[in-house]
Amino acid sequence: MLKIGQKAPEFSLPDQDGKIHSLESYKGKQVLLYFYPKDDTPGCTTEACNFRDGYQEFEKMGLVILGVSADSVKSHKKFAEKFNLQFPLLSDEFKDVINAYEAWGKKKFMGKEYEGVLRKSFLINEEGNLEKIYEDVKAKEHAEEVRTDVR
Repeated sequence: MLKIGQKAPEFSLPDQDGKIHSLESYKGKQVLLYFYPKDDTPGCTTEACNFRDGYQEFEKMGLVILGVSADSVKSHKKFAEKFNLQFPLLSDEFKDVINAYEAWGKKKFMGKEYEGVLRKSFLINEEGNLEKIYEDVKAKEHAEEVRTDVR
């Protein structure tokens, strides 16, 4: 079970352009690692576009935003281009990082239960430790919630 104050699990994943991002490479910066179920779906698009719309402000605050899903690099590229997303979308097709961050689990949609990527986020401080864990994220409100916490 991940806890606030502990070291965030290390990762190394490609973004929509194939560039590799690792937690280690962001040492000294505050990072929001947000997990989302699927590219170009209503909730995920809302969440990503809210981060996009506030991106310059987040950048001024010194916050790095990284989205993660199990979609492919190619899928991320299409999603990022379609919605003009300026931040990296990391592809975790083998779900290693998704599992390390406990962002895989039971979900319910229209009465059906299934397993999938949970909408969950982690605020990681400059030393690479978990500062805040956001469970059961609401796509519409999440960017504002993070903005308030980082201020």
